Amino acid sequence: MAEKTRYSDAELEEFRAIINEKLELAQRDYDLLKRSIMNLDGNDTDDTSPTYKVLEEGANTLSKEETSRLAQRQLKFIQGLQAALIRVENKTYGICRETGKLIPAERLRAVPHATLSIEAKNDGKK
Repeated sequence: MAEKTRYSDAELEEFRAIINEKLELAQRDYDLLKRSIMNLDGNDTDDTSPTYKVLEEGANTLSKEETSRLAQRQLKFIQGLQAALIRVENKTYGICRETGKLIPAERLRAVPHATLSIEAKNDGKK
């Protein structure tokens, strides 16, 4: 039996559903992070004593920096998922960009934006 070179349309539809679900959750998380950075959540120190406000400002700056890093990481994840949807449309989804072989479905279910098989990923770390 010949080795599969791509996933079937039915399998691609399963992956599309997984990707869309993760994309929706990721977008929701990203929106929450953005709101937090922009102080739209109403959690501010304006109504507390001036002394507390001074102490809080340093922690608030650190918190915003960390939240900003998390938002950037989340945006990168969203972009990876969007790129995966394009590969589903092109019927090239699940093909390792290093080896050209199919990435196992189990890996794609866990990491739907993966573009490398485990073997290729591990080879790149050496």
